[in-house]
Amino acid sequence: MDQSDMRALLGSWVLHLAAERKSAQTLKTYGDGVRSFLRWTALTGIPPALDRPTVNAFTAHLIDSGAQASTARSRQLAVRRFSAWLADEGEISDDQLVNLRPPKLDVKVVESLDDDQLKTLIKACKGNDLRDRRDEAIIRLMIETGARAGEVVSMALDDVNLREGGAVIRKGKGGKGRTVPFGAQTGRAIDRYLRIRKAHRLASTPDLWLGDRGKGFSYDGLYAALKGRAELAGIDGFHPHLMRHTAACRWLAAGGSEGGLMAVAGWTRRDMLDRYTRASSERRAAEEARRLGLGDL
Repeated sequence: MDQSDMRALLGSWVLHLAAERKSAQTLKTYGDGVRSFLRWTALTGIPPALDRPTVNAFTAHLIDSGAQASTARSRQLAVRRFSAWLADEGEISDDQLVNLRPPKLDVKVVESLDDDQLKTLIKACKGNDLRDRRDEAIIRLMIETGARAGEVVSMALDDVNLREGGAVIRKGKGGKGRTVPFGAQTGRAIDRYLRIRKAHRLASTPDLWLGDRGKGFSYDGLYAALKGRAELAGIDGFHPHLMRHTAACRWLAAGGSEGGLMAVAGWTRRDMLDRYTRASSERRAAEEARRLGLGDL
């Protein structure tokens, strides 16, 4: 199979993934991974064979070129999934990448935001225009529920129930929906936003979150809005996903159960819980050790 054939089939694969209701981000990630593989084979003159030696060489090239292990892993995964689909569709005789091991990820410790930082971040939204009220509502919702940025952006008006204090996440990762609860302060912030939203040019549309100047609100808009609030709050290295780490750590620190956190966060695997709360688990262990006082002999 040559470059042109593989590029044409890549388009078919993306259509297949879209039909399976994969998220836009998943489509982009998988597409970028295969395109990266094809660019590498074109530059090196290596035939784009979907076999272990070629894909291992591609992965090694990524790492040697300074790519993060997570990037190399995701791009290798894209090529592996593409190969499996080609075999299922009869485009290649067999999938030679079955059980190919991904590169080992570095164990990163992601620190969560503390309560003072969160209060400062919320204070940075002080004001009464649509952007101020929207950003405060989004921040409060994310730090209380741990909802992903993409899940928040996709919310509709009907997904929020202020009376019962809950919201439905319909477009969760992997197509899995769930209900997330929120408290009175988050409910008040959302209510304040909804009241000013009524005057927006797009007020009759179903989307929950709207942009300023009569525009809609996208993932890029959310990223820019929260990044700007974090800069006002003096928080360095901020990114929206940090809110999910923070929500998970705060849940456990307040005595919440691991099972409850997994349900609210939409996790089905225990390793995801460990990954998101690794930094705070060490802190909780240290506090527990001090309470036990095992060295007091």
